[in-house]
Amino acid sequence: MSTSEGGDVIRLLRMRLHALNDLALTLKHVHWNVIGPHFIAVHEMLDPQVEAVREMIDNTAERISTLGGSPWGTPGVLVAERTWEDYSLGRAEAIEHLGALDVVYTGVIEDHRKAVEATDTSDLVTQDLLIEHLRQLELFQWFVRAHIESSGGKLSTGPHDSEEAAAGKAAQGARGKP
Repeated sequence: MSTSEGGDVIRLLRMRLHALNDLALTLKHVHWNVIGPHFIAVHEMLDPQVEAVREMIDNTAERISTLGGSPWGTPGVLVAERTWEDYSLGRAEAIEHLGALDVVYTGVIEDHRKAVEATDTSDLVTQDLLIEHLRQLELFQWFVRAHIESSGGKLSTGPHDSEEAAAGKAAQGARGKP
């Protein structure tokens, strides 16, 4: 890999590091703020996800270091460099958080897939790392969607453009309203 390609991969991984750090914090935030009849199921489902994402963070940071970069994991750098808004729900029903988390996972997964494509010819080791992340991230999204999906495969969140909209639709679906 050339120095230029290495720099491109480091920049790409830096954004994945930010996304994963943000995801771990968001998952823990939901863990602390979930309420309602599905509290315990969601509360306990999230801790293993947090731990797995933290391992992804460590592996990503170590890959950046291996390539000669400096992984920045401080909150200030994450906030300054991220391209997405902060998670928007506080204390809320489990189903609302699950609707919003589906949106979060979709964003992280889509950006991870773009990173996989970007490393297709330049760095197969990094690509392998990102594919392994995707395997787990997609599994976790499936766990989330199991709570907001009908037996026919339709998400109660329907088409949405924000975490709040998805949360609202999930809550309506749980109450049996279209």
